Amino acid sequence: MARVLDAEYRGVYEDRTLRVGLFLYEWLESKRPALAPNTWAGYRACIERDLVPAFGGMPLVDLRPKHIDAWVSAQLASGRGRTTVHHAVAMLRNALNHAVRTWRLRYNPAKHSVPTKPRAAVRTCWTPDQAAAFLRHSAERYADRLTDLFEVMLGTGMRRGEILALHWSDVHLMDRQLFVSWTLTAVNNGKIHLSEPKTEASRTWISLSPRVMAALHRQAALQMAAHPDDRLDGLVFARPDGEPLRPQWVLDQLRKRTTELGLPRIGLHDLRHTAASIMIAAGIPLAVVSKTLRHSNLAITVDLYGHLLKDSADDAVVALAKALDHADNLHADSTTTVIPISCLAA
Repeated sequence: MARVLDAEYRGVYEDRTLRVGLFLYEWLESKRPALAPNTWAGYRACIERDLVPAFGGMPLVDLRPKHIDAWVSAQLASGRGRTTVHHAVAMLRNALNHAVRTWRLRYNPAKHSVPTKPRAAVRTCWTPDQAAAFLRHSAERYADRLTDLFEVMLGTGMRRGEILALHWSDVHLMDRQLFVSWTLTAVNNGKIHLSEPKTEASRTWISLSPRVMAALHRQAALQMAAHPDDRLDGLVFARPDGEPLRPQWVLDQLRKRTTELGLPRIGLHDLRHTAASIMIAAGIPLAVVSKTLRHSNLAITVDLYGHLLKDSADDAVVALAKALDHADNLHADSTTTVIPISCLAA
């Protein structure tokens, strides 16, 4: 009775029989509807591999910052990657925030224990010449559905899951547009899932260039030739039986063809980054690039590709100096010697 009254008074209902492990599994199950299948599987793997062995048997109410800090230090000292440890403790913090919101804990013991996330490595992108050479090599040597798939990816900046889930019903060749309705994920490179795109910004129209149009027309002709009695339906890029292509197989083929040309090794998502870098190098305004890539906001585009804007920044400061020099000259006294601002640095 005293414990119940104390809990009622403080607004926190501490259950000493609830272990950290059981709580984490309950939390994960409650998150299932909001998470992509691949993300949910990754969370479960982290719980089973790291968090349950470390804290699973401990009563939830007894978990303290010192326990989490000691685990982080031990993991880093053993050579675990800082990114891996960061993700594990960040997920634990999110779960314990839920415990606080549901009045099971008075405070979150992992609030200040998440190690600093390492800076993401700069992704490798192909130059326009390298991208064109890859597409030319693929067309001349293979001339298959993957040739057209890579053409569409580089020509639109679509994500891997979006291109593999693209249906003919969402392709409007007469309007030179396609609509992104689905994305494909393979959980642990196994079971295939089709779901809606993660963000509302991703679910929109994409304009098609003549090169991309030609690739889609080729795919349409191939599928109509293979199934002359059927209407054009199903996935745009699929196996001969109509089933989805597996992402790992597509990646393996990309790397095989890349190795044949001796090009820098990249992943499927790097084709999207290559498309972005080519647009930026061509002088396309960053706001237009952001819209083309369907980022939720411009800040995401700046974070990802700001390092590619060096030349644009140089042009901007030169233009600024010229404008100030011009204004200086207009308002200078005719008897005063004017030193242009752009000469001060010299």
